[in-house]
Amino acid sequence: MLNLMIKFFLFLFIFFIKINFTNAEIVKLISINGNDRITDKTLIVFSKVAVGDDLSIDDLNNIIKNLYSTDFFKNVSVNLKNNVLNINVVENSLVQSVEINGIKKDEFKQKLLDQLIITENKSYVEEKSSEDLLKLSNFLKISGYYFSTVDLKVKQNDNNTINLIYNITLNQKAVVKKINFSGNKIFKSRLLSNVIVTEENRFWKFLSNKKYLNERQIKLDQRLLKNFYLNEGYYNVKISQSNANIIQNNNFNLTYNIDAGKKFLFKDLFLNIPTDYDPINFKYIELMIEDIKDEPYSLNKINKILNEIDKIAVTKQYEFINASFTEKIVDDDKINIEFIISESQKLYVDRINILGNDITNETAIRNLLIVDEGDPLNEILNTKSKNKIKGSGLFSNVDYKILDTENEFKKNIEITVVEKPTGEISAGAGYGTSGQTFTFNIKENNFSGNATKLNTNLSISSESIKGGLNFIIPNYKYSDKSLRVNLSRSDNDFLETAGYENTITNLSLGTGFEYKQDLFFTPLFVVELENLTTNSNASATLKKQDGNYNNIQLDYSFFYDKRDQSFRPTDGYYSNFNQILPLVSNDYSISNIYDFKTYHRLSENMISKISFYMSSINSLQGNDVRVSDRLYLSNKKLRGFEKGKVGPKDNLDFIGGNYSAATSISTTLPTILPELESIDFSIFIDAGNVWGVDYDSSLDNSKIRSSTGFSIDWLTPIGPLNFVIAQPLTKVSSDVEQSFRFDIGTTF
Repeated sequence: MLNLMIKFFLFLFIFFIKINFTNAEIVKLISINGNDRITDKTLIVFSKVAVGDDLSIDDLNNIIKNLYSTDFFKNVSVNLKNNVLNINVVENSLVQSVEINGIKKDEFKQKLLDQLIITENKSYVEEKSSEDLLKLSNFLKISGYYFSTVDLKVKQNDNNTINLIYNITLNQKAVVKKINFSGNKIFKSRLLSNVIVTEENRFWKFLSNKKYLNERQIKLDQRLLKNFYLNEGYYNVKISQSNANIIQNNNFNLTYNIDAGKKFLFKDLFLNIPTDYDPINFKYIELMIEDIKDEPYSLNKINKILNEIDKIAVTKQYEFINASFTEKIVDDDKINIEFIISESQKLYVDRINILGNDITNETAIRNLLIVDEGDPLNEILNTKSKNKIKGSGLFSNVDYKILDTENEFKKNIEITVVEKPTGEISAGAGYGTSGQTFTFNIKENNFSGNATKLNTNLSISSESIKGGLNFIIPNYKYSDKSLRVNLSRSDNDFLETAGYENTITNLSLGTGFEYKQDLFFTPLFVVELENLTTNSNASATLKKQDGNYNNIQLDYSFFYDKRDQSFRPTDGYYSNFNQILPLVSNDYSISNIYDFKTYHRLSENMISKISFYMSSINSLQGNDVRVSDRLYLSNKKLRGFEKGKVGPKDNLDFIGGNYSAATSISTTLPTILPELESIDFSIFIDAGNVWGVDYDSSLDNSKIRSSTGFSIDWLTPIGPLNFVIAQPLTKVSSDVEQSFRFDIGTTF
């Protein structure tokens, strides 16, 4: 038996030695045939082989793969015989030129060229040319040319080069004629239309690109709708595939099918941390978890807890932690959540490579990163970096990869971005009982490729022309603070109504940042120039203020935001304090404004809001406050009265006051005519007053004005329409009532 086993193992040994010698051979010479443009030396580098290598069959296959991966070769064959490695190649043709026919605008033609993989002076690979055709077709659809066609003609030249000629037929752009929301959608179509990006086509929408049928935009709409429902507690919501049905020519009806399902509540929530972590560091998270127990399920609330864990990872030096959560449905409509904090493998970032950014500067992308080269590869902060790049609005796609290096404790990060248009032109018009307005805006969110936000605006009404230019540079010089620059000018004509006109020019420079959790601080230095002119209609006091004024001011605000969400908040509150302090001025006046709003859900779709507003302005030298700085109440803060027609009055002029205050209680009324999908109703009670006349206290009146009424918001084919029907409850004889008010506006 022993002899038999020895013979068996001897046989295996001889067999494997024979296999090894059969499939492996040392290269003594490399022979290359068929190459023209690519030199022998370069080709050998591409093949990753060298004289003296001991090659097997697998190695020969790898040589073929390496050469094909360069895209330089149409055909590759390799054989190893008598220690000679023969490499035979057929080179791909070189692209001499790329032409696009059928497109008149050079800018749009360049955008199409930017989509191509195969460009001038690159090798022509047939498989990749098919990808280019698909990319052009998809880009045309995204741009609204849903019925476009793309054909490729390959022209062979005499010098083994080719010309690529793309013949494009655009046809008409496909537009969205009507947007429908169907199924168990719970919410009215008017609200859901504000959630999505796509708009219905109207003849005045000549500046909007959101009216075109766009597959990528529809997918964005679906994500926005799903997130909206998740934040409203509908955990099992399904936004099924949207249907785009052609009705005539290039017009489509777009339908979003929604099944909201049941509404879920948070039940039991747990925090699971490693035993060697100090629980005191996670005490605030425990409190946050306790606060949302028995509240409606909300993805925003979960993300807030995860964001707080992010901050602990940085401030408490937990460099290698990971945070995740699990969800489990219990009791049919409740969810248990366990937040799990665990230690991750100790890895560091070696290099970060950024690809695909032709317009955006690399520094602007690195500015968005929280994890940088040399930092610990913290999974939480790494994910946050990725989400910041995706959420910047600069890219249509972000591919984020973590790659191995030769050092097992270091990783490379490769970020590949696909840039998208970041500019927007919009215009709007409004008409109502207070007059008519026209607005025009140009926005660019990636000015000079530095992720700088540029906003220019112009507003024209019957009494004023206002315009401005605003720059915001986020995370300026990696400080986690924004740099803000604003230049504005307004010309106001109140000669007929109050006897004066003025021109105000402002230049402000400042910053903004999150000072503490949910508390945002925005300090600005402001240089203000004003020219005030009066006529014979002005009062004697007002005529004394005729002249030029130069001011340097410190304008700062604290904004504390505890709302559950910024769009359609249903719970929480915000508190905003703003103060303007004179540094150098002709008439040193100090201004204070405080604004507070709180939201409460009374029932499904029934949201109440309580607001309080107060402002004051006083001269530090005991002088009269300038007429352009005096305070008034708008007809949105005190409904039932005309704008600026409440408070102190000097002869025929409403002169404003040194103080103003307003409070309001309102609630939506979802049970009134719920079948009207485009109309929302609400009821309100407002109260407020304007008082304080520094030059004549006898003009004061301290009586509180108040009103009650209905507000109707109607999404009409020509734009959102708001009706207010109000009845003053308390007033004085000099007040000007406004029992009915309407405003309609639209964007182009």
